[in-house]
Amino acid sequence: MKNQNDFKTKKSIYFDYAASTPIDPLVFKSMFTVFEKYYANTMSIHSLGQESKDLLEKTRESFAKLLKVNASEIIFTSSASESNNFVLKGIANAYRNVDGRVIVSNIEHPCVLNSSHWLEKSGYKVDYVSVDRNGIVNLDELTSLIKDSTVLISIMHVNNEIGVIEPIEKIGKIISSIKEYRKKRNIETPLYFHTDASQSFGKIDVNINKIGCDLLTLSSHKIYGPKGAGLLYIKKGTKITPLIHGGGQEFGFRSSTVNLPAIFGFYKAAEIAIKRQKQDSQKAAKLKAKIVKTLQSKLANCYLNGSSITQIPNIISIRFDFIEGEALVYLLDNNNICASSASACASLSLSPSHVLLALGLKPEQAHSTIRLSIGRFTTNEDVNYLLKVLPDIITKLRNISPFK
Repeated sequence: MKNQNDFKTKKSIYFDYAASTPIDPLVFKSMFTVFEKYYANTMSIHSLGQESKDLLEKTRESFAKLLKVNASEIIFTSSASESNNFVLKGIANAYRNVDGRVIVSNIEHPCVLNSSHWLEKSGYKVDYVSVDRNGIVNLDELTSLIKDSTVLISIMHVNNEIGVIEPIEKIGKIISSIKEYRKKRNIETPLYFHTDASQSFGKIDVNINKIGCDLLTLSSHKIYGPKGAGLLYIKKGTKITPLIHGGGQEFGFRSSTVNLPAIFGFYKAAEIAIKRQKQDSQKAAKLKAKIVKTLQSKLANCYLNGSSITQIPNIISIRFDFIEGEALVYLLDNNNICASSASACASLSLSPSHVLLALGLKPEQAHSTIRLSIGRFTTNEDVNYLLKVLPDIITKLRNISPFK
């Protein structure tokens, strides 16, 4: 077991960027002035409060230009989980009187699935659309699930465990055509489309207008920004009930004293991510290809989970049959390599990953999977060290495995 001094003297090799990213030094530096100068409450009417308010609105406008939407459609939250809870519960509460239904995929992030389960316990009807063995949402099934009473469809852009890119532009077009069909039939119940783009933004293009969504979630700490900041795009005219009531901040959608330093740092991180997107993605793709090719050449019964064609470049969900993923993560950590057996939000659960089970994997196959995620500060030397250590650990675990 590691002692405290080990963590102080040995460098950890980080392959868990999909869980959280280190803050970019440029972002960290940019936040100093905000902490020092803009400490007043944005709701205060005195000059210092108005200076803080002005910075908040300038930051909102800058974010809006980055996303090509109106500034009034940008709502700052504390996290992607808060934003996603707000969407599901807020839309459902707004349309409870019409017996509205909600559709989500069965591989959504726990914050979406647990919100859906909460809605079901409250008497709401939730439909779950399945995915194929590659992790792609079944579009025919999705279309068949949409009823006249369906008010919300929430499908993530990129899955946080397997990195698969969902066909959300196609989903947006399906939803748009159904809206038109409702209009012709004089059905007034709206149909909103939400996507969680926390894992896609900064890695691949995220164009709200092309997607055709009404609501979209982003997260700061997934793009080298500070924790404690999230964003929710809410298209003008969307009817949604606030989760947090109070002083009326964020246009009344999200009351709470604004975390201005985190929001400002979030924007700086987003600005850098967009500028570096091609550079970072090309680097990640090259390192990912090296990892997968080397491991599959060195180890038998080694498989990539999810579609290799429609994956973002920085996430590797890889299965090593006849081992226990948790044991592998532990032994990697003993060698100063940080990885995960599933998403960070579900890592405390002993149950097999719901995402991998949805692909058709057996529980023992799901348990033999780890997730490696590459980031801006991953080096070729980091990858070489991983490829030196990992095969030996797999061999040792298989030698003592009862599953052979």
